[in-house]
Amino acid sequence: METTLKTEREATDEEDACKTGSPVKTEKGIGSSETIPAALSIKMERGSDGNDNQGEESINPVDKITSLKTLGPFIASKDNTRNTRYISDVPEICLREPCMLGVDEAGRGPVLGPMVYGIAYCPLNSKQILTDLGCADSKELTEEKRDVIFDNINTQPYACSCIGWAVEIISPNVISNNMLGRKKCSLNEISMTAAIDLIHAALEAGVNIAEVYVDTVGPPEKYQEKLQKIFPQFQITVAKKADSTFPIVSAASICAKVTRDHSLKVWQFPEGLNLTSKDFGSGYPGDPITRKFLSENVNYIFGFPRIVRFSWSTAENALSETACLVEFDEPDSEKPKYAGPKLTKFFQSTRKNGEVQREQCRLLKERFLDSVVDF
Repeated sequence: METTLKTEREATDEEDACKTGSPVKTEKGIGSSETIPAALSIKMERGSDGNDNQGEESINPVDKITSLKTLGPFIASKDNTRNTRYISDVPEICLREPCMLGVDEAGRGPVLGPMVYGIAYCPLNSKQILTDLGCADSKELTEEKRDVIFDNINTQPYACSCIGWAVEIISPNVISNNMLGRKKCSLNEISMTAAIDLIHAALEAGVNIAEVYVDTVGPPEKYQEKLQKIFPQFQITVAKKADSTFPIVSAASICAKVTRDHSLKVWQFPEGLNLTSKDFGSGYPGDPITRKFLSENVNYIFGFPRIVRFSWSTAENALSETACLVEFDEPDSEKPKYAGPKLTKFFQSTRKNGEVQREQCRLLKERFLDSVVDF
């Protein structure tokens, strides 16, 4: 099936056709959320001549993602030092009919930028629509093809009328704090928590989930057992390379990958750096542009900007070579030394043969009394 990006007027008409009237819920970080009306208008910034300003979208503000064009402005309006969650409108049919739900991530390995977890869901009998869209492993598709599929999921009536999705953008700052904090949390734990939270979010939105397919983190058997205990009502399948096996996982993978790509494109440095994604590359340790960025953007005292995951060995090695060495006082781990006898001395003593002998009570000693053991 041939897929192309639509003109602005076509996209607007199709967005109107896709509106369900239900609210859109966005969450930023833990414990904070807001409900956004579904009918928020999204406008283009016009120049004095009535033309678009170099094709850039403006922000009026963009609190709802209705197409690829609105994805970047939505992400740019959020605080990138905290997690952001976005849940699309739930198609009416997904409230009534049993649905399959896929889970996958993007950006697990890079030293820069967020890790994004995504879910996608649709009725069990709508699998052909996923195939028509071209859903396949997002890593096997070009960036342009992923963008087209993501845009079609949100604008094409045949797709947005039966497919819903959600993403959790996990900030590199949050990843670093969790992995390096006193109470350490591994990347696997962060990943599983994000996946579980997104499934819960879909349930709370009213999606009639029947089957869940997950691209594994760690051993698939253990992960599946963990999920089955939390969601015993679902048929759950956890597998390696599920994004290339199950189209619904592929759709989730595409949503996650496109969201991460655009998160990097609109990244704003709170440190005041005037850089674009061309200046720091893909974020993978093997990317020469990324390595150059790491070597040229080290503050002697504070280290890297917060786009960098400090918990990665690539970042640690770079800091050890160029940044100031900082030592923190560790609490005294030695056991306190007591001047007096140990409390246990008054309760038992040991003979040479190892037999425990209890010391007689002073009251019995003073009165020359013995404990009667034989009658």
